[in-house]
Amino acid sequence: MSMLNGRRDEAERTGRKVNVAILGAGSIANTMATTLVKMAEDSRYSSWIHPYAVAARDKGRAEAFAAKYGFDTAYGSYADMAADDNVDLVYIATPHNFHAEQAIMCLKAGRNVLVEKAFTANAAQARALLNVAEETGLLATEAIWTRYQPSRDLINELVHSGELGTIRSVRAELSYELHGRDRITNPDLAGGALLDVGVYALNFIDMAVGADHGRSIADIVTTMVPYSTGVDATNTTVLTYDDGLLATATSSRAVASDRSGVICGDNGYAVVTNINNPERIDVYNTDHSPRHSIAVPEQLTGYEYEVAAAANAILDGRTECPEMPHADTLRIMELMDEIRGRWGLKYPFE
Repeated sequence: MSMLNGRRDEAERTGRKVNVAILGAGSIANTMATTLVKMAEDSRYSSWIHPYAVAARDKGRAEAFAAKYGFDTAYGSYADMAADDNVDLVYIATPHNFHAEQAIMCLKAGRNVLVEKAFTANAAQARALLNVAEETGLLATEAIWTRYQPSRDLINELVHSGELGTIRSVRAELSYELHGRDRITNPDLAGGALLDVGVYALNFIDMAVGADHGRSIADIVTTMVPYSTGVDATNTTVLTYDDGLLATATSSRAVASDRSGVICGDNGYAVVTNINNPERIDVYNTDHSPRHSIAVPEQLTGYEYEVAAAANAILDGRTECPEMPHADTLRIMELMDEIRGRWGLKYPFE
């Protein structure tokens, strides 16, 4: 590897950079590639983040991707990229059902991994992946960008400030139209709304009022409406916390929604615009009159924070990121397993 230890300031001093590679060349890989290019051009990141490689199952597709974004090299095999000692960090950008196998392959080849959400298809796969990360002493972290974004601290600061009073209820809604993508409806690919977008609603609740604030779930009520393939098209889950706080998470890949998060206290409430990439936080009085708004910092794409966190962890020799430690990933994966279990939804490979 070009870099296992050290610190960001040393990287900047020596000119050595964290080489980032992308495994997969689909739509989300393109978003990450755009992010890496912007980071390489931004003075905050350019001295220590480098867009290095891409791998796809088709060499021609990988070469076209690399040429489009100016990456150093392209691979027509995931294994060949994992064998490249110049790769410091691999971003896994494939469907959920492949994450565990591909991340484990990369770890065993000596590569740190940043794994797109959902981390894996189920908690058992997550544990297997994290066991390999522990054995190899390498970084494995989940790329759920809202965990790394500045908006997380802004929301937590608001809740901790007491301005809203005692928080009594929260709701998080994230839905997008179908788009006709096979990965959304195909059970073999761990399809369905829950792992694709519902994971954001559950993470929003976990950060805004749940584990970030010392609460634990006492009860779960959930339901879903399936596609003809059997995976969930639309779902709703109600979580009751140990102090009586009620949280509702709704997600769908059959309709679009306002994507809002609402945190309600006995002294006011806050509305977060777009829980998938928070744009602003509006605070209201109990009579619904506006109190004030909290601006979210301008960003490159929003993905830069997870890349920077992973790169810093590598430079510091850490195996997890504090923004999304392994315990948090496992807790959310176990929660989604529990929800699917109550629906009676199993994927064919389980």
